[in-house]
Amino acid sequence: MSNNIAPPESESGLAELRGDCARMAPHWVVPTKIAATPVEPSRIHGVTVPPASARLIDSMSEYGD
Repeated sequence: MSNNIAPPESESGLAELRGDCARMAPHWVVPTKIAATPVEPSRIHGVTVPPASARLIDSMSEYGD
């Protein structure tokens, strides 16, 4: 097991990072957003979900509790 310890952050670490990001921002291209069209449930086939996974998702409040 390695005991590598990261060097302490310099005071200018965040400022330097923000500056780097600001310089790179013009190089980043935002792709055109493609709106997904709804699909009829009858066209969805071949998807299987294991029972344990279905129970896990069903028990989560975000997904149908």
